[in-house]
Amino acid sequence: MTTPSRRERVRPAELLGLSAVFAVFTGLIVLLATRELNLAGIFLCIAFILAVVVLAMLSLASKPNDAEMHEIRDENGRIKGMLESDDDDRHYPRGH
Repeated sequence: MTTPSRRERVRPAELLGLSAVFAVFTGLIVLLATRELNLAGIFLCIAFILAVVVLAMLSLASKPNDAEMHEIRDENGRIKGMLESDDDDRHYPRGH
């Protein structure tokens, strides 16, 4: 197994930083519109949580690049973790 690159190690921090920027922007907009600090704090926290969840879901839905596909596949070119039978005449159920 290879060691992760710097970009792979910093990726979670990038997502949290971007979520924080979205949250601060939302908090400032609410603070400037209502001038209530409690309400702005509530919206800031909600926006941060929503941004983390949405960015995590988007990063999970993205297609892996060639380097990631190389890590996913084994030496025979098959995807690791998939149930495959070695005999072609036997068909085992696949899935869950």
